[in-house]
Amino acid sequence: MRRIKRSALAMGVCLAALQLTSITPAMAQEVAVERSMADAPYWDSSLPVAQRVEDLLARMTLDEKVAQIITIWDSKGEIQGQGDDFDPAKAARRFPDGIGQIARPSDRLGPSSPRQVPRRNIEDSIQYVVDAQKWAMEETRLGIPILFHEESLHGFAAKDATAFPQSIGLASTWNPDLIREMNDLIAGEVRARGVHLVLSPVVDVARDARWGRIEETFGEDPYLVGEMGVASVEGLTGVGTDRKLRDGQVMATLKHMTGHGQPESGTNVGPAQISERTLREMFFPPFEQVVTRTAIDAVMASYNEIDGIPSHSNSWLLNDVLRGEWGYQGAVVSDYYAIEDMARLHKIVPDYKAAGELALTAGVDVDLPEGDGFENLAASVREGKVSMEQLDTAVRRFLTMKFNAGLFDNPWPDLALAKQSNGAEGVALARKAAAQSLVLLKNDGVLPLALPDAGGTKSTIAVIGPNADVARLGGYYGEPRASVTPLEGIRALVGDRANIVHSLGVEITKGDDDWWDDKVELGDPAENRRRIAEAVEVAKNADTILLFIGDTEKTSREGWAPGHLGDRTSLDLVGEQNELFQAMKALGKPVVAVLVNGRPPSYPAVAEQADAILETWYAGEQQGTAIADALFGRVNPGGKMPVTTARNVGQLPNFYNYKPSARRGYLFDEVTPLYPFGYGLSYTSFEIGAPVLSAKSIAAGEGVTVRVPVTNTGDMAGDEVVQVYLRDEISSVTRPVKELVGFQRITLQPGETRQIDIAIEPRAFMMWNRDMERVVEPGDFTLMVGPNSEDLTEVTLTVRP
Repeated sequence: MRRIKRSALAMGVCLAALQLTSITPAMAQEVAVERSMADAPYWDSSLPVAQRVEDLLARMTLDEKVAQIITIWDSKGEIQGQGDDFDPAKAARRFPDGIGQIARPSDRLGPSSPRQVPRRNIEDSIQYVVDAQKWAMEETRLGIPILFHEESLHGFAAKDATAFPQSIGLASTWNPDLIREMNDLIAGEVRARGVHLVLSPVVDVARDARWGRIEETFGEDPYLVGEMGVASVEGLTGVGTDRKLRDGQVMATLKHMTGHGQPESGTNVGPAQISERTLREMFFPPFEQVVTRTAIDAVMASYNEIDGIPSHSNSWLLNDVLRGEWGYQGAVVSDYYAIEDMARLHKIVPDYKAAGELALTAGVDVDLPEGDGFENLAASVREGKVSMEQLDTAVRRFLTMKFNAGLFDNPWPDLALAKQSNGAEGVALARKAAAQSLVLLKNDGVLPLALPDAGGTKSTIAVIGPNADVARLGGYYGEPRASVTPLEGIRALVGDRANIVHSLGVEITKGDDDWWDDKVELGDPAENRRRIAEAVEVAKNADTILLFIGDTEKTSREGWAPGHLGDRTSLDLVGEQNELFQAMKALGKPVVAVLVNGRPPSYPAVAEQADAILETWYAGEQQGTAIADALFGRVNPGGKMPVTTARNVGQLPNFYNYKPSARRGYLFDEVTPLYPFGYGLSYTSFEIGAPVLSAKSIAAGEGVTVRVPVTNTGDMAGDEVVQVYLRDEISSVTRPVKELVGFQRITLQPGETRQIDIAIEPRAFMMWNRDMERVVEPGDFTLMVGPNSEDLTEVTLTVRP
C-alpha cells in the first residue's frame, strides 16, 4: 500500500509537469527523484532493517539528517492552524526537510497545564497524528514518517486513559508480574492512538527523600528497582530482546542515566557527588539489567553532573559503559532541554550550538523536546566541528528505531481500539494495583473497621482532612474517565450502615493543586485554624476518625526550573496538618492516619500517636475504592516500603544497604529509621521458617536457591513478601551490611503453609574489586530471609574459587 501511494504521488507530479508550458531541468529532476523514492529499497519491508536504514541514509541531505534527530513541542503552534489542528502548509514552510519527532500529540501546545489548555480528546489526538503522518509520508521528499512520543510513568498521560498508582506506590507492591501486566495495558492504550514511543520507566535509585522526584522512582534498592524496571519494559515492548516492535506494544525509554536519585542537598538536577564504585554498585545495576535483558530502544541521559561532567557530555557514561560494557545498540535521547542546559545552567560551553556539538560527540543521538541544541548541527558539520560520520551514527540509530517500530509500513492509529481506552479492564487493573500498593505501617487493633449488618446500630465515622475528598494522582498524570476519592469510596462501601461525616480540616495549598503551576502558596494559617475548629465539631461525636493527610502534587514534585520548585528541607507535614492531627487526637477517639503522598512518611508525631497508619501514596484513579476496601477489611494490605523512612531530615541520606562504618549514632537522637526498607504489616500474621539452601557451598559463578516455609498463622487471608538479603563477610573492599538479592510476594489462606523457592543469581555474589574489576571473591556469605530488612534469619554459604 505504501509503495502504491508513493507511485501515485510521483505520477501526479509527472502529469502536472507535462501540463506546464515549459519544463525546467530542476522540475524534471524533482519528478525523477519522486519516482525513484517510490521504489527505493527502504520501502521494502522484506529487507533487513539495517539495509533499509543504510539505503535511506545514503539518500538524505545534510539538512534532512539533522531534521530527523530534533523534536517539536514548544513550537507546535508553528505547525498548527485553527483549533490547533495540524496544518500541512505551515509544516512545509517551517520544516521543509521533514520532522523527526513530535512530543505529546495529546497536548495542544507545548509546556502547559491540561487544566489551563485542555488535552485533545481521543478523536482529535488521532486525527492530529493521521494528518501529520500523511503530510510527512506523502508531501516530504523522502516520505519519512514521524515518531510520536508520550509520557506513561504510571499510565498514559492523556485524556481518557487509565491512571495507575504513582511509581513509588507500584514499587510497594513488590510484584513484577503486576507491573508487567499494567504496562502491557498502557502500551495498548498508547499504541492505539498512533504513538510508538513512551518516556518511561524511571529506574533512578532514589536515596534522598528531600528530592521531589522520589515519587517517580521504584525506591532505594538497585535490585528491586532493576526487577521493576525490567518488568515495566517487558510490559511495554514485550518479553525478549527482539527490538522489532510487536502489535499493541510501544518502545520504551529508560530514564535517567544516571546518579539522578541522590542529588546534592536533595535538589533536582543538582550535582551527584558519587564515586565510580558507588555508581557501579548502586546506580548502574538497574540500567544494566534493563539493557541486557529487554528490548529497550531508548536511554535518556540525566540532567545532573558527575565529577564535574554533565551526563549529556559524558562519553565514558554513554559510550564506554552503556554501549561498550553493556552492548547497548539503541539510541540515547536527551532529557528535556538538557543539551541547552550545558550552556545556560552548567556553563561548560558558550552557546546552544556548542552544546549540541558536545552532546553529539559524547553519544547523545536525539534532542528532546524542541531541538534548540541540535538545530545548528548542519552548520557544525560544514564547519568541521563534528564529522558527518558522527551525525550519520546518530541518525542511523534513530532511523533504526523508526523502522523497528514499523512506521514505514503501518504507522496508523486504531480509533475503534483507542475508544476502548480506560474501559472495564483498565479500571479493574487500576483497582488491583492500588490495593496491592497499600502499606500498613501501624495498627493498634483499630483496623480493619467493622460494619454492623443491615438494621444494626449505626456507628459514626468522621472522614477528615485535606486529602479525603480528592483523588490525587501525582506528577506526570493522565486524565481517567472517572476517578474515586477516598470519601467517595468509603461512602460507596458503607452505604447506610454507618453515618459518614466529613470536614476539610485544613487547606494544604491555595488554588487547585495543579502540578504544573509554578507558584506554591500554603493555605492561610488563620483560616486553617478556623477549619480545624469546624473539623473538631464535626468529629466530636464520631466513633472513629479517618484522617487523610500528606502532600499535594505541589508540595512535593519535580523542581524543573528555579521558578518551579518541588524539593524540600523537611520531611514532616506542611501547613497546619500537625495541628489538625493533635486536635483530632485530643477528642479521645481512635485516629487512623491515612497518608496520601509521594515521599516517605516521616511524620514523627503521627507515627507515635496515631492508632493506625495506612500509607497509600498516590494510588491512581481507583484509590478511593482500594483505600475503603483496605480500611474495612475487604482487602488485606500487603505492600512493603520500597524506601527507608528517616525519622527526620538530619538522618539523610538514609538507606538500608549502608557500609559497616556508617550509622555509628547521634547525640540526642536515634540512628535507627522510623520504618525500615521492606517494612509493612498485615491484618493477619505470618511465620517465616528457617531458610534452607540448595547447597551449602557453590563455585564462583554459580547461583543458589533459598527454600523457606511460610505459614499464615492468623485468621485472615493475606499477602506476605519474603525477602532475601546477602552479606559478604570478608572482602577486599568494603561492602554493604546487607543487599537485597531476591523476593517473592505470595498469598496465603489462614493456616496455609507453602514452601517458597527463591533463586539467587550468580551476579549477587559479584563485586567490584580494588582494580574496579567485577569479580567473585571466594569466602563466606551470609544469606538472610525475612519479612523486611531488619527482622531476618541467617544462614551461611561458602563460595569456592
